[in-house]
Amino acid sequence: MELSLTLFALALLLFTVLPLTRNTYWVFRIFDYPRLQKFVASCICLALMVAFYPSDTAYFPWLAGAVAVNACYLLFLILPFTRAGKKQVLSCSSDTAPQEISIMIANVYQDNTNYAGALREISLANPDVVLLLETNHLWDISTSSLSETYLHHIRIPLENTYGMLLYSKLPLQDSEIRYLVEKDIPSIHTSVVLASGQQIRLYALHPTPPVPGENTRSLERDKELLLVADLAKAAALPVIVIGDMNDVAWSYTTELFLKMSGLLDPRRGRGFYNSFHAHYPFMRFPLDHAFLSADFKLKRMCRLRNFDSDHFPIYISLQFERAACNTHQELVPDATDIAVAAEKKAAV
Repeated sequence: MELSLTLFALALLLFTVLPLTRNTYWVFRIFDYPRLQKFVASCICLALMVAFYPSDTAYFPWLAGAVAVNACYLLFLILPFTRAGKKQVLSCSSDTAPQEISIMIANVYQDNTNYAGALREISLANPDVVLLLETNHLWDISTSSLSETYLHHIRIPLENTYGMLLYSKLPLQDSEIRYLVEKDIPSIHTSVVLASGQQIRLYALHPTPPVPGENTRSLERDKELLLVADLAKAAALPVIVIGDMNDVAWSYTTELFLKMSGLLDPRRGRGFYNSFHAHYPFMRFPLDHAFLSADFKLKRMCRLRNFDSDHFPIYISLQFERAACNTHQELVPDATDIAVAAEKKAAV
C-alpha cells in the first residue's frame, strides 16, 4: 500500500508539472486536458495517504504536503470555470430579437451514421447558424435537407475527418474557405448579417490535435489558433470564433489565444460545458468552443443531447450590444505572451 500510494502521488505531481513546461510534444500537452480529474484524484490520494500511509515515514509529510499543494493549485485553475469564477461575458437582461444570433456547434464523428438524430437535434434547438464538423460526403448528402430552412451555406465535405458544413438562416457575406496551416485542414471565414443589418465576422475552426497518428506536436493547432487571433483582433466587425479547437478551455494555448485576440470565453463563471468524450462520463473535457468579442451578452448556453457522436453539441444564444464592450474583462498579453505567440506563428 505504501509503495502504491507513493507511486500514485508521484504520478499525479508529474502529470501536473508536465504541461507547465509548455513543450509542444503531445505527451506534455495531453495532460492539459484532465485538470478536474487530476484535482479529484489528488484529493482521493491525499485522503488515502492520511488514512493508510505510515505516519512515521520520514518523507510522508513532504509527499502529503506536495499532494495537498497540487490539489490547491488545480482548484485555483479550475475555479474560473465554475460559478465561483468571474463572468467574462455578462448575461443579457433584455430581448432585442433583431440583434440576436444563436449557434449550434456539433462534431458529428465522421463514422457515425445517425444522420436522423443530428437533424432532429438541429430541429429541436432551431439555431440561426449550424456548424457541423467531421463531415464527409455521406454527411453532406444526408443532411442536405437543411438547405430548405438554412438558405445560406458553406459546405466542405472531406474524408479526412476535417470536413465542415456551415448552414445559416441569416445571410452570409464575404465568405471564403482558407487553409491557414495545413493544406487539408480548412477553416471558414465569413460575415453573418443579423436581422437588424448588423454584420458579425464569424470564424469556424477545427485544428488538428496533438496526438500520435496526426500531429505529435501542438504546433499546427497553436499556429492556426493564433493566426485567427490576429484576424479577430484586426477585424472591424464584432467577432465570433466557433469550432472544435481540440484544446481545453483552461490550457495555456487557449488563454494565449484569448489574450492575443481580445476575445472572451462565455464559459468563465458559468461551468465546464464538457463536450468530449460523450461516452465516458469520467473523462470529459470542454473542446468545442465559442469565443466572442466584447460586443455580446449571453442569452443562453447549454450542452445538447448526443446523437451517437463522441461529442455533445454545444448551443449558444447571444445578443449584440455595442455598449456591452465597457462591461467585460478581457485578458491582456504581456511581453512574454507576445513573444511566445510570435514564435508559434513562425513555427511549422
